[in-house]
Amino acid sequence: MTEFNFAGSEEENAEIRKLSAELAEDPDSFDNWEKLVRAAESIEGGLNRNSNPQAIAFTRDSYDKFLAKFPLLFGYWKKYADLEFAIAGTEAAELVYERGVASITNSVDLWTNYCSFKVETSHDPDIIRELFERGSASVGLDFLAHPFWDKYLEFEERVENRDAIFGILGRVVHIPMHQYARYFERYRSLAQTRPIHELVPPENLQQQLAVVRAAGYTLEHDIERETRTRIDGFHLDIFQKTQTETTKRWTYESEIKRPYFHVTDIDEAQMANWRKYLDFEEAEGDYSRIAFLYERCLVTCALYDEFWLRFARWMIAQTGKEEEVRNIYQRASMVYVPIAHPKIRLQYAYFEEMYDRVEVAKDIHYSVLTIIPGNIETIVSLANLCRRHGGLDAAIQVYREQIASTETNLHTKAWLVKEWARLLWRFKGSPDEARQIFVTNEQSYLESRAFWTAYLRFEIEQDTNADTEALQYSRIKQVFESIRQKSHLSPDTIQELTDEYFSYILERGTGEVAKEYMVIDREVNGPFSVRPVIKDTVTIPSKPSDDDILHNGTTA
Repeated sequence: MTEFNFAGSEEENAEIRKLSAELAEDPDSFDNWEKLVRAAESIEGGLNRNSNPQAIAFTRDSYDKFLAKFPLLFGYWKKYADLEFAIAGTEAAELVYERGVASITNSVDLWTNYCSFKVETSHDPDIIRELFERGSASVGLDFLAHPFWDKYLEFEERVENRDAIFGILGRVVHIPMHQYARYFERYRSLAQTRPIHELVPPENLQQQLAVVRAAGYTLEHDIERETRTRIDGFHLDIFQKTQTETTKRWTYESEIKRPYFHVTDIDEAQMANWRKYLDFEEAEGDYSRIAFLYERCLVTCALYDEFWLRFARWMIAQTGKEEEVRNIYQRASMVYVPIAHPKIRLQYAYFEEMYDRVEVAKDIHYSVLTIIPGNIETIVSLANLCRRHGGLDAAIQVYREQIASTETNLHTKAWLVKEWARLLWRFKGSPDEARQIFVTNEQSYLESRAFWTAYLRFEIEQDTNADTEALQYSRIKQVFESIRQKSHLSPDTIQELTDEYFSYILERGTGEVAKEYMVIDREVNGPFSVRPVIKDTVTIPSKPSDDDILHNGTTA
């Protein structure tokens, strides 16, 4: 937060400084952000257009940063708009609303509030109607969209536009939603007073008239009466279809306990319900409804890369949707999914690579490493990307740079060394060069389980024949002895690696290995009274597991 010195009470100043300092230490604290915004908007007993300019600036800055970090909080966009209306008037409030509906396009509440605000502050029905139409395109399909549609109908009633009311109802009766029945009843009632040509599409009307005339009706009055009766039956068919579609979705909708965004975790039952609901809607096959349900899901589940990945994979299967897929990845990567989960960002990089935007793909990797330096998953992915487009040397250069970086900790470096060796072995086909990488780095990674496990397995997995088996055995034995005598691994890890060594010698060794097996088994697995005395034992502090290092790239 910027420095401030407004004319609030000393107590207000102290509280805001305290919260600002806490956010500087932990910028991801949702609770502290909420407290700061509340404290800011209550300066001087509540801000208005006559408040201290610095207090106003500070409050705006607080809201801007808060909503940049948590853009799906529709209630705070409404509060911010109300604040701007009190401070600077209609246009300033509208700018906030526009930012809000751009950030959370499918919020029924926010669109309803925005349109209500427009109704109260504008005298141009066409401008108001245009805003309602924008809102209907964004939230009209929502199962709980009735507050928005009610507000739209209320506006048209206010301006006495009966044609528009009937037109709106004619759209709404086709939408499966919570209160579908009352809209149909109103539509059916109004249909009795509307001209017959407004009730059905022209081709349908001609069909109805033909049937009535074929039945022997000749008088215009009789023809219209019978045609209206048939059209009412047609409308009842629409009602039945909408009712059926609503019932299909009711099971899933009734299980949505939290339809809004929050930073707290979602329970597994809710996650499972969203998965089943998406499965259902995808099976129904309506593109608009599927895309809209994904957007709803991604308000509630914005922090979970599972649903962003699913949305992107579904969208990429649609024809001609490259930009839509890119937008999904960008929203997930730049705003919502925590950087601690880089998978969605790496998937985005692969997507850009698919379209030959290799430099963009690299930049995505580097942006992740800027925030979480040493993240192994990202480094390995970057090295592989560089190898695919620049050859083996380009991949090795990535490993060299990351190992040399002062921001990469020792355990991560050990993991990267073994990846480097694996690249030389598997991709280049040079086990001698890979072995040299291990040999050269032994002394630097005495505590690394990943390094020694990879080294031992590397030697065990080499192809041998009758002529090279003895040499191979000596190499494996040498690595194993280094693990026992030189490494600083924990006893449990040494036991695990001993088991791997035992599997090797018992399966591929000669008649002499039984003696070696029994000796080592006593020394490693026997009671302490029969194990050899190890002098100058070094106590090694506990370290994170290699799985932790793989996913986080850093140590605590």
